[in-house]
Amino acid sequence: MCGFMKNTKLRSKKSFFALMAVGCALALASADTLSASPALLNDQADQEAPATEAAKAATPHPAGKPSPGEQSPGTHNSSIGAPMHYAPKPISRRAELHYDLIWGVSDLKIKSAESNEMIRFSYRVLDPAKAKTLNDEKNTPSLIDPKAGVQLVIPSLEKVGKLRQVSAPEAGKMYWMAFSNRGRLVKPGDRINIVIGNFHADGLVVE
Repeated sequence: MCGFMKNTKLRSKKSFFALMAVGCALALASADTLSASPALLNDQADQEAPATEAAKAATPHPAGKPSPGEQSPGTHNSSIGAPMHYAPKPISRRAELHYDLIWGVSDLKIKSAESNEMIRFSYRVLDPAKAKTLNDEKNTPSLIDPKAGVQLVIPSLEKVGKLRQVSAPEAGKMYWMAFSNRGRLVKPGDRINIVIGNFHADGLVVE
């Protein structure tokens, strides 16, 4: 009887240890499976990414709509063929001081007018005593364009007279004179010289 009980206890212990071993093996297998799952997911994602990019590249674009970065047919750059405008170049500081101190004038400007049939010269008087040369009727103004090889003069109209202001200059006021540009030989962008008696203004750009 005693021997039978001993054998039974031994078998129970062996069964217990066998069950423990099976449980441990199952636990280790589950852990390996879980740890491998992220790696498997990453591998699948890496395999799917190239396929997705290839599908996008192979997708045709709708007719008439250019793909990103492409210019649609018939579209041209708006700057091509645009009209050219001549921005006035400012007179140098040295020239400004010269006109101010010697001739008592500033803001010298040359502009095309009347569809380029006339060239208008204007200036502001700072010192009337120094600027009287420009308004003196005895001094005949001329506009010289070295590039075009022409010299323009002020026309005289029957009812208006010469297109020039010859009144006594006043400080702070703007004065002007207009030169006839028959044939439109002087063009915007040309550099011209203004001569009025002893007064000379060289290199002014026609606007």
